[in-house]
Amino acid sequence: MHFEVFAIGTAFVFGLAVRQIGLPPLVGFLAAGFFINFIGPGLGMPVETGPILEYVAELGVLMLLFTIGLKLKLRQITEPQVIGGAVIHFAVSIALFAPIVRLLFTSDWMSALLIGIALAFSSTVLSAKILEAKRELGTFHGRTAIGILIVQDILALVVLAIFAGKLPGPWALLIFATPLLRPLLFRLLDLAGHDEVLLLTGMMLSLVIGGVGFEIIGLKGEIGALVMGLLLSGHPKASDLSNSLWALKEVFLIGFFLSIGMSGLPDWNALTFALVLGVLLPLKGVLFFFVLIAFKLRARTSFVTALSLTAYSEFGLIVAAGIPAAQDYLVPLAIAVSVSFLIAAPLNRFAHPIFERFEARLQRFELSARHPDEQPKDLGTADVIVFGMGRTGTAAYNALIEKGCKPIGLDADVYKVQGHAKAGRNVIFADAEDSNFWHGVDLKGISAAVLAMDDLEAKLISARMLRASGFSGTIVSHALHADHVQQITDAGADQTYLTMQEAGQSLAAHAIEPNLTRNA
Repeated sequence: MHFEVFAIGTAFVFGLAVRQIGLPPLVGFLAAGFFINFIGPGLGMPVETGPILEYVAELGVLMLLFTIGLKLKLRQITEPQVIGGAVIHFAVSIALFAPIVRLLFTSDWMSALLIGIALAFSSTVLSAKILEAKRELGTFHGRTAIGILIVQDILALVVLAIFAGKLPGPWALLIFATPLLRPLLFRLLDLAGHDEVLLLTGMMLSLVIGGVGFEIIGLKGEIGALVMGLLLSGHPKASDLSNSLWALKEVFLIGFFLSIGMSGLPDWNALTFALVLGVLLPLKGVLFFFVLIAFKLRARTSFVTALSLTAYSEFGLIVAAGIPAAQDYLVPLAIAVSVSFLIAAPLNRFAHPIFERFEARLQRFELSARHPDEQPKDLGTADVIVFGMGRTGTAAYNALIEKGCKPIGLDADVYKVQGHAKAGRNVIFADAEDSNFWHGVDLKGISAAVLAMDDLEAKLISARMLRASGFSGTIVSHALHADHVQQITDAGADQTYLTMQEAGQSLAAHAIEPNLTRNA
């Protein structure tokens, strides 16, 4: 028990330290593993991870794949830029990295091939965290990135099944019958409510039915966890279930990264390996950019998607850990992943400004064909724009309709747009953070704009670009935090309201209104 307490304390210190300099805590957890490996034996700690930490690490991986599956639409995987982008990038990356590894680090072609495969994957955890922090998981480029990551994860599981020597038996064919479980699983979620029972339901589906259940029929538990998430992705409670599991899954994943760091101390060869791969890291991003351009995506979408995928994958470590021939390279790969996080995390924080800086050069590579992420130019007869059609934006849209206005809603989530269109609302796909939208849109008939997005940066960009486009109408925004109000106002908004404060005032008004009516 002393070891687990020491490991948690060390992970906290290192995770907190790297967070202060804007890096993902996972980098700190990997560093904590190396630190424990270095100093632990001198304090009477075991050299290797204990069974508790290993078990926690396995739970973290299963829950990670389950929560990713919950956020995925099955049709999203079938989009050409997702399947094609993932498979082409995977094949070309292996063709690039395997010979380099063979030339510089090993004389064994099989080892070079396995390392090349591990390096071909992109970090699911880092990409998901970055996109979630920027509120971009639902945007076109966010969904494209997550879809590619899911296809990569499926490829990784296939690699594990082949090279680990655990080919599935005939019982594995039962995977094709899993859609029959969907009505039962939906019913379970309906009965689970919104409290701790919902959390336990998620754990049972991901760890028991998905993890253990699929291992019983001869498949990897990781595949089972992902499939369970996919089956539930269309349920109204899928988002609530994902949110309830998120913190628990993050805690369990700490065990995985600690165990990777504790797998051995780096020597000079491992450090050299990591530094060389750090230098080669831009190849991943450049390759993703041109592959997505080839699928007719615009330069901006290709750039921000590629940048979010430019990091070596923690799932590559899972692959290496599960294949005996690659285990000697586990520590060098772990350091390479850490180095890639150090490079990718700060770059992704400034993805949009970086694109604006090089926009003219990057747009030269766009194809002339119509792009699936094309931005609208004509807003029709609308007189008010509502940016962001979540709950706040939808409420604003409906209120404007009641007042006789002709609003148009804009949202970067194509599936959300489709849902609003089915409900009869005038909502179109558009990304307010895309400079191409502002270059082409006609704002002549617009008298007011409502900024209902949650992301602060999106609201700041929208307010600035509205004013830069010559818009002189009223800009109204909501804010989630008090310190955001002045920033949004300085960017060009006429009025900025604290969402929770306005909700409280509205509740109070409704509470006293009956009394005022009776007294009158």
